[in-house]
Amino acid sequence: MADPTQSGEGAAPAEALAPIIVKKITIEGGGGHHGGAWKVAYADFVTAMMAFFLLLWLLGATTEKQRKGLADYFTPTLVKLRNESAGSNGMLGGSSITDVDNYPNRAGQTGTQSLTIPRDTTGGPKEGGADIHKRAKRQQDIAKRIEEKLALKERLKRLSKQVRVVRDPQGVRIDLVDDADFSMFHLGSTMMTAEAQEVVAIIAQAVQPEGRQLIVRGHTDALPWTNGRKGNNWALSAGRAESTRQVLMRSGIGRNQFERIEGVADREPLIADDPM
Repeated sequence: MADPTQSGEGAAPAEALAPIIVKKITIEGGGGHHGGAWKVAYADFVTAMMAFFLLLWLLGATTEKQRKGLADYFTPTLVKLRNESAGSNGMLGGSSITDVDNYPNRAGQTGTQSLTIPRDTTGGPKEGGADIHKRAKRQQDIAKRIEEKLALKERLKRLSKQVRVVRDPQGVRIDLVDDADFSMFHLGSTMMTAEAQEVVAIIAQAVQPEGRQLIVRGHTDALPWTNGRKGNNWALSAGRAESTRQVLMRSGIGRNQFERIEGVADREPLIADDPM
């Protein structure tokens, strides 16, 4: 039998066969379907949404006492609050009893510092009870009394900006702040200036109706003592606190109303960037 590949009509020449084409595709980078970056962004979005809904659930599921505990844990220190809080330099530090509060409440509750008392509130100041309202009202009353009494004396009107009445975890704090035009004490001494004595006397009249325990705290700047002078900023700040206590007592505050006096030297500068 003859080989059809060698001869005959059914034979197909070798060069008539279809060529074999091999296609090679090289994938470089991660450009397919715009890469994988969108997956990371989507995962971040889903995580953020999950955290958001978890927060909403916690606000509705926790009690006022639990929320107050969390809020107190993240409350900044007094120095940090004083240095970085927003608002004016007025007697209330830019705050008002009608300001919208920032306390964590039940979902949907909003209001002012004087009105927003959650329905399930119980207990005293540590438990986050109605003391919030009382403290805000007391702050307003003291500030108003001081401002009115300063306004009665023409030469003391300008010093109203030196008195700041703010709230802190212990109650209401009254700051008497120095500036370029006013100094509470003579430089490097515990001797109070005449103007400062008048202001402290007005403060005593403003807080006397409250009948509460008082803490007097003294401060200094960070200027070092000159060689040869005996003393230090710790003793100076404590001495200034005692001088203030004496003026408060002469102005009507009872001896038993003082819980303690403190001297903190230059450890709590009003202006952290300029402790001098």
